Amino acid sequence: MSATDTTTTEAGRDFIRDIIQDDVDTGRVTTVVTRFPPEPNGYLHIGHAKAICLNFGVAEEYRGRCHLRFDDTNPTKEEQEFIDAIKRDVHWLGFDWGEHLYHASDYFEQLYEWAEYLIREGKAYVDDTPPDQMRSQRGTLTEPGQNSPYRYRSVEENLDLFRRMRAGEFPNGARVLRAKIDMASPNMNLRDPVLYRILHAEHPRTGNAWCVYPTYDYAHGQSDAIEGVTHSLCTLEFEDHRPLYDWLIENLPVPAHPHQYEFARLNIAYMVMSKRFLTRLVHEGRVSGWDDPRMPTLAGVRRRGIPAAALRDFVRRSGITKSNSVSEYASFEYSIRELLNRTALRRMAVLRPLKVVVENWSEGRTETLEAINNPEDPSAGTRPITFGRELYIERDDFMENPPKKFFRLGPGREVRLRYGYFITCREAVKNAAGEVVELRCTYDPATRGGNAPPDGRRVQATLHWVAAADAIKAEVRLYNHLFTRPDPGADGDLMADLNPNSLEVLHDCLVEPALAATPIGEAVQFERIGYFSADPDSTPGKPVFNRTVGLRDTWARVQTRG
Repeated sequence: MSATDTTTTEAGRDFIRDIIQDDVDTGRVTTVVTRFPPEPNGYLHIGHAKAICLNFGVAEEYRGRCHLRFDDTNPTKEEQEFIDAIKRDVHWLGFDWGEHLYHASDYFEQLYEWAEYLIREGKAYVDDTPPDQMRSQRGTLTEPGQNSPYRYRSVEENLDLFRRMRAGEFPNGARVLRAKIDMASPNMNLRDPVLYRILHAEHPRTGNAWCVYPTYDYAHGQSDAIEGVTHSLCTLEFEDHRPLYDWLIENLPVPAHPHQYEFARLNIAYMVMSKRFLTRLVHEGRVSGWDDPRMPTLAGVRRRGIPAAALRDFVRRSGITKSNSVSEYASFEYSIRELLNRTALRRMAVLRPLKVVVENWSEGRTETLEAINNPEDPSAGTRPITFGRELYIERDDFMENPPKKFFRLGPGREVRLRYGYFITCREAVKNAAGEVVELRCTYDPATRGGNAPPDGRRVQATLHWVAAADAIKAEVRLYNHLFTRPDPGADGDLMADLNPNSLEVLHDCLVEPALAATPIGEAVQFERIGYFSADPDSTPGKPVFNRTVGLRDTWARVQTRG
């Protein structure tokens, strides 16, 4: 499976590709091997898309390979649901690992043997220090750490204790295995980091075979070496971990010596890319699930109707750099609109219906008109739509006392109905509460198809509409930002910045019948409104649509006015 249509190659080089190119040119690397190593403790988010596109993209460009490797070293947080979701998301994004699917748990035995090797070499020891005390002994950024009193155990005692840890003789937290490096190192990650901890928990793949599990820092580099990874690409938060990555590679008899390189992660305004916080939103019921369209997860993005190609394009435009930055949400929307404008079929839908009765149109008479499916793609063809005496327009398209710059329908005003006729409002019918519930209008037979009449008069507005004769009821979900500010949590409380108006559900929308056959997940354009996607909650009698993105960046304008 290929996704080269939107890889970074189109935007030019970046420092990662420069490094790889130099390695290939000088012969240091013959086959480029990368990996994407997610921890299966939640769903992937948009930030992961950058890592996926980079790792799979460069491997494809250099005719190498990219491995999908699950970092399943913490069985208390890992679930099969997350493993399945990650596979689904990588495939959806346009990439395939082929036969190169791996798990850190594949290497548990080898990792354990190498841990014993470090003990025999005098470079690892079993520590009984309680966790809180161990943290205090590590020192600070300005003060060196203190050597643990257990640092001086003999090789024999360490081997015995470590093997008994594996045998399950000790409870959780009683002991850990630490690397013996330098408690005075300015890099905190080199102050005798923990390599193994006791964890009596059933593993999804290995069951109860193990009760000691390697840390990520220990398992990651060695897994890279076992798989022959040449370029271990990580985000910048792992930069301070690279000395430990290199120390372990240099001090173990690994079959290869991969190198780690760091790049800036993808951040987008109004979004939080923290799996821990996203898990909290799900568990507390603040969203409907991991695939809630307000979530920045790939499952949420997909359910919202954002095409994978648009996300890949956005990642490409964002670039690969060493400097952290925050992308504007408008840039993300630009990539979505640019793609959907070319590919999405046009349809008419009325979200807040207002009835229109065309008085000079005979009762019972209908007429079939022709509507264009996509003006950007002539091959998309046309579709039939029905025109009749009773129609529905958007309530917002009528004002009883319109201001000067309101060009849509009002008493005595004439407008064009898209693909239909010119109509003129003669009367606004109100209910007992004084609300307008119906418009009485007339049409000009000489304007069929929305064409200008022979007398050449013009109108200043074209409205979308649906016919009462065959319109279908639909539910439409209008999604807005999950947070009210572009930098959620800047004041210290992410929950305080949740947007109480992030979702508005409209239950009585009316859509043209062609929308009944919209495949789940496919995005269409509701003319004059925006792009929408059919939701899995749809039923044969009641389609449900999610707003993918508006036709314009209305949010930015609202924020500017505010």
